[in-house]
Amino acid sequence: MTTTKFSLTLTVADRESMDGQLDAAVATAKVRALAEKSHGILVTRNGVDKFTVALSDDVPFGLTREHQAW
Repeated sequence: MTTTKFSLTLTVADRESMDGQLDAAVATAKVRALAEKSHGILVTRNGVDKFTVALSDDVPFGLTREHQAW
């Protein structure tokens, strides 16, 4: 999967912080996606406590997809 230059990497401590941090990161990505109107949002789980939220060429505009990479 390809991503654009916008990407946030998160390391979470627990489930509660995971939900809050992911919600905030996706909200930030949505603002960027709406400005560009050409990419969707890809949330990738890279490990138990590591995630990446990025705009992606492989996700249609207006959609958010999840990917497990671990």
